[in-house]
Amino acid sequence: MEVAAYDHAPRVVAEAAYEVAGLALMDSLACAFKALQDPACNQLLGSLVPGATMAFGARVPGTSYQLDPVQAAFNVGTMVSWLQANDPALATESGHLADNLGAILAVADYQARRAEEVGLDPPSVHDVLTAMIKAHEIQ
Repeated sequence: MEVAAYDHAPRVVAEAAYEVAGLALMDSLACAFKALQDPACNQLLGSLVPGATMAFGARVPGTSYQLDPVQAAFNVGTMVSWLQANDPALATESGHLADNLGAILAVADYQARRAEEVGLDPPSVHDVLTAMIKAHEIQ
């Protein structure tokens, strides 16, 4: 209950936290795109059923995959983490800002596609950065 209360509590987040989260997002996406060049990484990506897609599914950046949010989260998380084996930021006890990015991006993309379908506002990049900051703080 404390985590849920924390997550929904109004609070002020320092602008510096958004700057760091933005840099982490860009770095993570760059690592994800670089990971796509490795055939071993690509073998782990895609749907559980070869060729299966989901209407309005979450897209996996850098690929043509459109998957259910859970499988998309695995795909994005795999890509983002592929090159982090020697990342010095992982040596800290608090973890890496990108640890939750697979789930955050997959859910944000799925929510955006559903929102557009019914005429609502999709989540913004600011919303994604806020989710990254909160997830890192909770972690």
